[in-house]
Amino acid sequence: MGRLITRVFQFYLQGFRSMTLGRTLWKIILVKLLVIFAVIRLFFCPDYLQTRYSTDVERADHVFAVITNPASGGLHEASGTAAIGPPSH
Repeated sequence: MGRLITRVFQFYLQGFRSMTLGRTLWKIILVKLLVIFAVIRLFFCPDYLQTRYSTDVERADHVFAVITNPASGGLHEASGTAAIGPPSH
């Protein structure tokens, strides 16, 4: 089994070493993915806990409350934003 894994690894390694245009294309793909995920994280994934709570204790209490009681994870009354968890009925 180990010999098969080694042979497969050597096959792909040899293929990547002999690439000329492929290396450039893989570099472009990796740079694009990095930029896309950085932009998505920056603009669409705000740090909810950092902006709403000032101390680590408050953040931990909020996470603990949401994890242990997911039924209350509907809308926050004060902010009107949806929380993580299933909607309450």
